[in-house]
Amino acid sequence: MGKGGEKGEESGECKPQVRSYTWEEIQKHNLRTDRWLVIERKVYNVTQWAHRHPGGQRVIGHCAGEDATDAFQAFHINPSLVQKFLKPLLIGELAPGEPSQDRDKNSQLVEDFRTLRKTAEDMNLFRASPLFFSLYLAHIIAMEALAWLMVSYFGTGWITTLILACILATSQAQAGWLQHDFGHLSVFKKSSWNHIVHKFVIGHLKGASANWWNHRHFQHHAKPNIFKKDPDVNMLHIFVLGESQPIEYGKKKLKYLPYNHQHEYFFLIFPPLLIPVYFQIQIISTMIKRRFWADLAWAISYYMRYFITYIPFYGILGSLFLLTFVRFLESHWFVWVTQMNHIPMEIDCEKHKDWLSSQLAATCNIEQSFFNDWFTGHLNFQIEHHLFPTMPRHNFWKIKPLVKSLCAKYGVQYEEKPLGKAFVDIVGSLKKSGDLWLDAYLHK
Repeated sequence: MGKGGEKGEESGECKPQVRSYTWEEIQKHNLRTDRWLVIERKVYNVTQWAHRHPGGQRVIGHCAGEDATDAFQAFHINPSLVQKFLKPLLIGELAPGEPSQDRDKNSQLVEDFRTLRKTAEDMNLFRASPLFFSLYLAHIIAMEALAWLMVSYFGTGWITTLILACILATSQAQAGWLQHDFGHLSVFKKSSWNHIVHKFVIGHLKGASANWWNHRHFQHHAKPNIFKKDPDVNMLHIFVLGESQPIEYGKKKLKYLPYNHQHEYFFLIFPPLLIPVYFQIQIISTMIKRRFWADLAWAISYYMRYFITYIPFYGILGSLFLLTFVRFLESHWFVWVTQMNHIPMEIDCEKHKDWLSSQLAATCNIEQSFFNDWFTGHLNFQIEHHLFPTMPRHNFWKIKPLVKSLCAKYGVQYEEKPLGKAFVDIVGSLKKSGDLWLDAYLHK
């Protein structure tokens, strides 16, 4: 319930009224048309401002009615700068008797995690190395140049074309990991430069949309593996995931596809079609519907560069076929690397866990090696990346021992596995979920 402010007795003037709220009242404001957030015990009404949120209104809506302190710290490189946008939205604070954490979360675990974040800040682990990312960008551009030089020198034979496609798919995959970095953090001191480079990498080197990626990917980070909140587990009835969804579909006799065979048709649908079909349609339609004209211009520059480069060698139809094949190869790479960290983990409805527990339940790591680091774009450190999205990848290995120690202290599972096992676990997880669906479907 709201409580009024107090009058200044000595000055005789009224202090600004500060209302205080209980968690019970705050948790009611979690609707699309009514959104409140709590950040460091301050209560904000973001209902009208959500559509102007740079990260998209959905991601901020996913935290409505709960403590968003850790999510706020995780996503914003300069929280003090963002405070100027929050100030007009302030409507009060938590009542004095209310705990800082909602829904009976372990307050000591939360505080220890925030202490860990402060330790990482003191160790300068959030400071990016422009040299690291400049060299990484250079190696991608070098692969693009190598592809053109090779076809110029060796011609368009099928062996040359196959090697060319592999080089281009590699450059596309690595550009994907790099744009992922620029989308999360400010590599250069001026954020405007980081913004431009991100547009260049995802737009000119990949033909995609920065805004589309931001709005989609930040939701994944805010609520990983949470149905209706993480778009990465929105499988459009093609797959059933986790343990609860298959049983729910089975009991309702939902059979859009034979889910007990999903671990088999996965190979025919997900890896080959995600980027060439689903993402391409989604990206283009999003840029047009939401009028992301700057993103569209960057994407057009990609296609212009590509066709100007390869039409002289392959013609229009040959260039289109080459592009489709490159997307096909890249899609396999992308799916296996991104899904090995998440599909075998807990996938369920919202359980309102604390930041550390929710991220660890949905993510796992892959063993470190030079190849694994390069092949995955350091997404083999998925746990550290999810806990600290704005931390540059070259520092993940430094914070990893401290994260493992904190998890051990509170009995939070820290899962790490070899690359090959991670790939196998994707298929095993799909089979397990499919079997759960079949059992529930056949049960009378």
